[in-house]
Amino acid sequence: MKRLKKIILASVIGLVLIIFLVLGVEAIFQRQTAGLIYKDISRLPPAETVIILGASVHADGKLSPILQDRVDTAIRLYENGKVNNFLVTGDHRSDDYNEVAAMVKYLEEKGIDKSLITSDHAGLDTYDSMYRAGKLFDIESATVVTQAFHLPRTLFIASNLGFDYHGFVANQRHYQTEYRLKQREKLANFKALWEVLLKKKPRTLEARLK
Repeated sequence: MKRLKKIILASVIGLVLIIFLVLGVEAIFQRQTAGLIYKDISRLPPAETVIILGASVHADGKLSPILQDRVDTAIRLYENGKVNNFLVTGDHRSDDYNEVAAMVKYLEEKGIDKSLITSDHAGLDTYDSMYRAGKLFDIESATVVTQAFHLPRTLFIASNLGFDYHGFVANQRHYQTEYRLKQREKLANFKALWEVLLKKKPRTLEARLK
């Protein structure tokens, strides 16, 4: 019985420590990036490029609500003179799944000239997208658009890679999967911290412009 109590106590202490560690990393990310995140478009500093991070696309090529909000927000920044061009970066690891092509198609349907759009088909995750934006596509001045729960990790990565990027919140609606995504984000913070500490290289360093 005493041994069981010790095991239970150790498990509880371990769980509490893990919770504090998760919340601590999240707090570090938020504290380091708070001054880089904007919600009011009138306060957002102008930048050369808006970076749109990929998210899920439906089988018919339609953007998921989360991704549509990101692209619509980027268009809004362009129409308000806050950016001059677009970098769309996302997952195109197979022939039958292409986040980038779906975003480009949507942008063109909304009246954005194709000459203003640069495509990165190897932005397989947030770290790769940020690394490639700065080091392969030489983007020095950028505003990243994604949801509020995603921006601290995104900008933490960008800042620690040496890029002077800002972020603009793309929350235009409530998402059914938002709670699950927020919880996943807490775990993804550890991956981002590990990648930054190791100065990881992306899975591919080719430009892969298509």
